[in-house]
Amino acid sequence: MTGKDAVPGGGRGLRLAVVGNPGNRRVRLFTEAAAAAGFAAPRVVAWLDVLRDGGAGFAPEEVVRLDSPGEHPEVDRLLRGVDDPTRVEGGARWYAAFTAAVRSLRGGVRLDDPDELAVLFDKRACHRLLARAGVPVPESPTSGGAAPVRGWDDLRALMRAHRMPRVFVKPAHGSSASGVVALETASGGRVRATTSVESVDGRLFNSLRVRRVTAEREAAALVDALAPDGLHVERWLPKATVDGRAADVRVLVVAGRATHAVLRTSRWPMTNLHLGGARGDLAAAVAAAGPAWEEGLRVCERAAACFPGTLAVGVDLLPTAGWRHFAVAEVNAFGDLLPRLTGLPGTAAEGLDTYGAQLAALPAHVAARTGGPAGPAAAGGPAAGAGPATPVPYPGPATPAGRAAPAATAGPAASARPATPATPAREQHSAST
Repeated sequence: MTGKDAVPGGGRGLRLAVVGNPGNRRVRLFTEAAAAAGFAAPRVVAWLDVLRDGGAGFAPEEVVRLDSPGEHPEVDRLLRGVDDPTRVEGGARWYAAFTAAVRSLRGGVRLDDPDELAVLFDKRACHRLLARAGVPVPESPTSGGAAPVRGWDDLRALMRAHRMPRVFVKPAHGSSASGVVALETASGGRVRATTSVESVDGRLFNSLRVRRVTAEREAAALVDALAPDGLHVERWLPKATVDGRAADVRVLVVAGRATHAVLRTSRWPMTNLHLGGARGDLAAAVAAAGPAWEEGLRVCERAAACFPGTLAVGVDLLPTAGWRHFAVAEVNAFGDLLPRLTGLPGTAAEGLDTYGAQLAALPAHVAARTGGPAGPAAAGGPAAGAGPATPVPYPGPATPAGRAAPAATAGPAASARPATPATPAREQHSAST
């Protein structure tokens, strides 16, 4: 369903505005969906203007959607302070500038709460919020900024203290796997780091090619270079597999309900599609999970309930080996860019794309935000500060090598060699956490 029936009253009673990058695919897809649902064309406010002018104002009745500031070189330069949008460095500056820009927006009815966005773009704060709400998450010694990681020595000390031989190291304010390192250690001082980061003359770049590093000196230099912008460390949970490939699920939650899901598989620990991951057969994953699948969707809804002032979030759901247990790896503020994906069967979003589902949920969400009856976004799920922290326990040995993805199960081999140096294709920041 893409026509005016998607939104009660055709959406004619709501005025939309979008803060984004004009001409970007995200803005275009949302604008097209709004027209199909019967809304007047949204007013587009450019992030570039917001940053240059020190803010922007909206009429009280305008419903304001924020879209990613990524994929625009000049916007990225103003936010990150580097001259190349494929650079990894500058995450802390980006975070400070982006959250300040969000708070410089005045008026309107917001679909993205500024305080919640500040948490969503800080992995340490987000992990703590989820854990305190009882959402299953991988164990983390850096949750809430509990332990600073100033470099390789700090990282290795934390891994030893918490008995974590395998971890994911993530820039605290990163997105789209930028700067992520999947690190494995073994006896004899062996290490293996899997990452898409390339170092060129002391500068770090996002590459479209995943590589492996087995020299400790190189791995240490990489972590040392990433550390000044802040790092978050999580235990590496063995993922479920599909056809021998590591798998996870991006689930879009709109107004408190899981509406869309896409299975992502890869031969690498990171399943991001731009890094060689592929969309998998969701039906096969649902069948493999059996009754546990519904529990996985409820986990995603509990994670989204921690952000009641934000209409939609993309939740990265980790199915552990066997598809019987789930944990939340990330909650993404701009996680709805899933072209041509329609809603889950049996849900209110069935037949709608991700933008259509959000537009259909607008009337109830806006009523809740403006003092009307509580909408679906405020219903169900734990309170953000309630409940004990519940990190997922390490489930023991990984799936046997014959059934698991090599990158997710095998220890670092002493004879493994890093990728041959080359000038790789590079990836701009997309700011989809």
